[in-house]
Amino acid sequence: MTSSDKPDHAPETAAGPAAETAPAPTGIAAQDWATAAADPQYRAAVVDLLGALAYGELAAFERLAEDAKLAPTLEDKAELAKMASAEFHHFERLRNRLAEIGEEPTRAMEPFVAALDGFHRQTAPSDWLEGLVKAYVGDSIASDFYREVAVRLDSDTRALVLAVLDDTGHAGFAVDRVRAAIDAEPRVGGRLALWARRLMGEALSQSQRVVADRDALSTMLVGGVADGFDLAEVGKMFSRITEAHTKRMAALGLAA
Repeated sequence: MTSSDKPDHAPETAAGPAAETAPAPTGIAAQDWATAAADPQYRAAVVDLLGALAYGELAAFERLAEDAKLAPTLEDKAELAKMASAEFHHFERLRNRLAEIGEEPTRAMEPFVAALDGFHRQTAPSDWLEGLVKAYVGDSIASDFYREVAVRLDSDTRALVLAVLDDTGHAGFAVDRVRAAIDAEPRVGGRLALWARRLMGEALSQSQRVVADRDALSTMLVGGVADGFDLAEVGKMFSRITEAHTKRMAALGLAA
């Protein structure tokens, strides 16, 4: 999308809520992978994180390819196909990284299949617009969560995680199409706002389930390794995620 094509309300992009100016990294965040991975608990947590992300990207590829069938025009179908291709490229990077560090990618992904497939079953869009809102709002909530985690990781893993969470074109495309649909038929806005609120709850629950089910990952987040979050920081993290969600809703022209 060119600069002249940008909507009046610019969408939240891949920067997310964790992109604010932060102090210089310390602890594990200041180390590279070779150094940080000497801690077996940290290594296990990173393998879990990469496995969850890899399956998430693979599922996103499948979903976008399926959603393309609902596209009202050939142009829209091609745009979603391009996004699906980008998601698969992200999956390949994560799969390759797992192999590079001596882990079997399928084994790393398997623990997260049930939770992520369950999320997508519960939030299957009924039409084209719901699919766009899910791609923009729902996926962004999960991405914000992983970005918050990424700031505590070693420099090599952090760079990879942030790269694969980069926007694939969802933001501008979804905002343009959804706002145009609401302008054409204002009643659509109420339905999509309710849908987006449901996605918010389901996405947060899914992120929490992914962490809670894996001991190494949950230990990393609550301070056992990788300078994890304390309870106060967890509250602030979810406040930032909620604030970013509210901004995205506004960009779509929806009430949070």
